[in-house]
Amino acid sequence: MTRTGAAAMETARTRRTQAERDAMTVEIGFALFTGALLAGAVFALVAVPALLGGVSGGTRGGLLWTAGIAAAVAFVARVAWVLTRFDRQRSSADETDPEA
Repeated sequence: MTRTGAAAMETARTRRTQAERDAMTVEIGFALFTGALLAGAVFALVAVPALLGGVSGGTRGGLLWTAGIAAAVAFVARVAWVLTRFDRQRSSADETDPEA
């Protein structure tokens, strides 16, 4: 690696404070927790007919499979949304911070 390449990498990589690392840890926990709650709610909403005996046979299995897929998609979407929102807020705060 050239000297200018190493210098560019060093300036691009800034050190985070303990407070920033803690904030990211809390945000990840929040994203996972709310994602799990949303996934559970979506699964329950889609699977209620199968769980209460409203359908039978292959339809029941298909409905449970669909509920699982919908719950997984809801979980991933929620986690991604929360973490990208946090990153955008942090980036905009860095741009307006006069000490950065």
